Amino acid sequence: MMNALQETMTTQPEPTVTTQDDTSHWDEDYDRVRQAIAFISETWRDQPDLDEIARNAGLSPAHFHRLFSRWAGISPKEFVQALTLDHARALLKGSATILDTAYEVGLSGPGRLHDLFIDHEAMTPGDYKRRGSGLEIVWGYHVSPFGLALVMATDRGVAGVAFADDETEQPQVFEDMARRWPAATYLHAPDRTAPYATRIFTPELWRKTDPLKVVLIGTDFEVRVWDALLRLPMGQAITYSDLASHVCSPRAARAVGTAVGRNPISFVVPCHRVLRKDGGLGGYHWGITRKQAIIGWESGRLAQDA
Repeated sequence: MMNALQETMTTQPEPTVTTQDDTSHWDEDYDRVRQAIAFISETWRDQPDLDEIARNAGLSPAHFHRLFSRWAGISPKEFVQALTLDHARALLKGSATILDTAYEVGLSGPGRLHDLFIDHEAMTPGDYKRRGSGLEIVWGYHVSPFGLALVMATDRGVAGVAFADDETEQPQVFEDMARRWPAATYLHAPDRTAPYATRIFTPELWRKTDPLKVVLIGTDFEVRVWDALLRLPMGQAITYSDLASHVCSPRAARAVGTAVGRNPISFVVPCHRVLRKDGGLGGYHWGITRKQAIIGWESGRLAQDA
């Protein structure tokens, strides 16, 4: 069901050509954009215009338009459109058929960044039952387009990605992730996780280097849910019940929802693309505003590739 990693693939990824200047604006941009996204999420039914959104953000329309477009890759107006209920329903249309096709051909399709971006495997059930015993996990915080990102990795590849809004949240976010594998040994080594963070959050690198190595650490059921999400094309959403129908049974939607919520590799395993049947965004472990931000940011990447 999954792509197996070669036993010899245990080296850390090579540093990329991305410089600090390329990413130094991420933290400040998202901090300002987050307020705007929260406002848009409350008012999108009224289709707020640029002046109204900029005024709420405390910026001039021209300044806000440049800031938002730099961050999202699309204009504030296009972002509002990307979050409307009609758009969400359009994303859901045919999701089961697309996922069926992905399973049949063993690929995600040309629009899915993970085709070339991701090479993933799962820990064995025995490894998971040991709760990480004998496993060393390195970790570090890094700036990302969606706030501070906690990146965790084993010698096989990335094992965790989580988010914090600011430095005060870092300890509890780390504890939340570490509780998943309580018997593991944790080593703070941001120099070892930085290359992974660059690969994950730099779209220009998604199709230009060897696939990112990802290891899924969870129960067999959880891994099957996460693997199904990895097959979902970028820009396509799916309901909990449709996802459940591919993993086991439509009646298992609640169990699937729990597994989606326990996804340890946020953004990379796209749990943000699971929506309610009515097209509503539903919940997100790292905050609904961040879920909206990721969906809109991905819309910008698709618009640039079109």
